[in-house]
Amino acid sequence: MSLSRRQLLRTGALSVAASALPSFLRADEEPDTSLTLPERAVTKGRIKQSVMGWCFKPMSPVQLAKVCRALGMPAIEGISADSYPDVMELGLKIAIVGSHGFANGPITTANHAACKEKLLGSIDLAAKVGSPNVITFTGMAEPGISPEQGAKNCVDLWKSVMGHAEKKGVRLCLEHLNSRDDSHPMKGHPGYFGDDIDLCADLIKRVDSPNMKLLFDIYHVQVMHGDVIRRLRELQDIIGHYHTAGNPGRGELDDTQEIHYPPIMRAILATGYEGYVAQEFIPTWDDKVAALRHAVALCDV
Repeated sequence: MSLSRRQLLRTGALSVAASALPSFLRADEEPDTSLTLPERAVTKGRIKQSVMGWCFKPMSPVQLAKVCRALGMPAIEGISADSYPDVMELGLKIAIVGSHGFANGPITTANHAACKEKLLGSIDLAAKVGSPNVITFTGMAEPGISPEQGAKNCVDLWKSVMGHAEKKGVRLCLEHLNSRDDSHPMKGHPGYFGDDIDLCADLIKRVDSPNMKLLFDIYHVQVMHGDVIRRLRELQDIIGHYHTAGNPGRGELDDTQEIHYPPIMRAILATGYEGYVAQEFIPTWDDKVAALRHAVALCDV
């Protein structure tokens, strides 16, 4: 790795991005010390797989990175930015960099200064660590803000940072989230403004930049809309990143869930997509590493 931890900290970008992360992405829990590395799961490698670190706590980012390396996965995401140097030293890429959270987004101009600061810092960090993407969200719908005004507010904020993203060669990826599931704070997001995939696509097109993309979360699309394969085909030109999980319950990609992933992965490949597909399910199996290995093998089409 060309950048040491000290060099990253000296730039200030790492500390800015770390402060933007919600608490569940920060390295503030005791790591799980009982770890057995799995056998390799990736044999084809046509799908470039990543993993969301928050799903596998209390496993530390470095432990999870070691599991990813053993499985043959090339990337990781959803971890504290101060862990980037350590996981990169293990040979993993950072698939997407965090920014502002999903609740306080640019739907209201009251959040614009904070969102802009965090997005600019995350764009700089992504450029330094070689990550292609920075995640962004609309935020929660606000009383008194019409859908038309909320959409304009979002587009205005993203346009204000897009020149910097283009200059740095980094893409913003707007994540569509479901607003239906209220059973768990990370299974659904009631009140989220960008809960319609077509609205998200329209917002991206209004920004009018090749560096503004869609984060197509297969789980959230299934909950809100279904018809996953047809939708990813229709939106292929603006998709910059994918997330997976089973449904219902955001569990493993196993036979207790209604989404059958192999044909979805083949459809993604058929669109010519060359980016990352990240495993973002919440493990229910006793052996979380075995759960991840199962998902990785299933998606290695």
